[in-house]
Amino acid sequence: MTQALYLEETLFKEMEKKDIAYGAHVLVFPLPVQGHINPMLQFAKRLAFKGLKVTIATTIYPAKSLHIGTGLLEIEPLSDGQEGAAMPREKLLGLLTDGSGTLTRLIQKQEGSLNPFSCLVYDSIFPWALNIAKQLGLCGASFFTQSCAISAIYYHVNQGKLDLPPSATIISIPGLPQLRISDLPSFVSAPESYPSTLVFVLRQFCNLEKADWVLVNSLDKLEDEEVRWMEGLWPVKTIGPTLPSMYLDKVMVSDNDYGINLSNPNGEPCQKWLDTRPTASVVYVSFGSVANLKADQMEELAWGLKESNKNFLWVVRASEQSKLPKNFVEETIEKGLVVTWCPQLEVLAHSAVGCFVTHCGWNSTLEALSLGVPMVAVPQWTDQPTNAKYVEDIWGVGLRVKVGENGVVRREEMENCIIEVMEGVRGKEIKKNAGKWMEFAKEALAEDGSSIKNIDDFVAKLINK
Repeated sequence: MTQALYLEETLFKEMEKKDIAYGAHVLVFPLPVQGHINPMLQFAKRLAFKGLKVTIATTIYPAKSLHIGTGLLEIEPLSDGQEGAAMPREKLLGLLTDGSGTLTRLIQKQEGSLNPFSCLVYDSIFPWALNIAKQLGLCGASFFTQSCAISAIYYHVNQGKLDLPPSATIISIPGLPQLRISDLPSFVSAPESYPSTLVFVLRQFCNLEKADWVLVNSLDKLEDEEVRWMEGLWPVKTIGPTLPSMYLDKVMVSDNDYGINLSNPNGEPCQKWLDTRPTASVVYVSFGSVANLKADQMEELAWGLKESNKNFLWVVRASEQSKLPKNFVEETIEKGLVVTWCPQLEVLAHSAVGCFVTHCGWNSTLEALSLGVPMVAVPQWTDQPTNAKYVEDIWGVGLRVKVGENGVVRREEMENCIIEVMEGVRGKEIKKNAGKWMEFAKEALAEDGSSIKNIDDFVAKLINK
């Protein structure tokens, strides 16, 4: 056992004792979907590693899937009537609107105990949670699982400062580069398509000035001007990227995965297959756990992969596999592997992977940046178009595909982008930039790094409150 692992296990064994008075007890309250739980869970681990008592409150279904090690965190399952399945849309919308009764009871249950809650770290999508914290005498920290750029866009829409006339071609927002309509989040560029969702994302700012902290899953160098703009309005602290420690600073020796997956995973076939492929030869393709590609888009993507003549590992959820072209898997068996799930961090960190075809969800984008993997950006909706803009034009770590008629990316475009990133002239610069951002990500969470300083300051102020 290494000295670091021994010290870590000793710390967590001490934390298992129920009769210890901690300097602070933090309640972490994420939206109960994996893309929001993962970054907030990683932040919670950091707080626990630094000696705070931390409780995660989430609904029963994801709570059952949390595997984070004895003594590290406490889990408080919240009843949602859906013990064996994900929360249905109507109940999720209800929680977004108001779950104050459940949260209030949870906080009050700890009152009078040795370690009552002293701070609520709540998902920014739950602004009502800050009101509960303040009413019950807790500090409140809003946690943004989106980029600073996205927050700036939503804020300006919420303030009525972002007008999109039909003739608009370039959008100017303080702290951001110039954007086209197609670079905006889908909730903004096509608000008529997502009216109820737009309401929720804009509510993030309704009482934010009352928050003691605004925590953002980003890093200063990644969004330098955007962070400074946010700091002019709120007490912002960047605390990202929120990847498991062993992919960044390696301080938390046992922290080598997120500790939650709702897909009953088995990643061994992916790893064995990657081990047989040359360095930087594999195109990894994944569109996350939510996006549903149209059948014609799935077909174009499939044949684009085949025509690129590159090795590929493609994650196609079981519900999407019927959209694959007939005999595609059989015809590409020598070059490709199609799976329903894979351990994405392990795959991106594998030496065989040379390119990531991604929808550009913020978590996936941060993972690729942190692990130095060039990207082909194929954004679908929500914040993904804006993230893709930054991937290509601001950070220079990938190419964004051009969309053809009927919103479909054609096979030729997919093939050309993959080949250019893997072996083209632009690809050389992209690889260089990817390596640079990987170092910046590690630097942010290294000793005296910007994000680790912010985390330490957050902990110190809670303990000394």
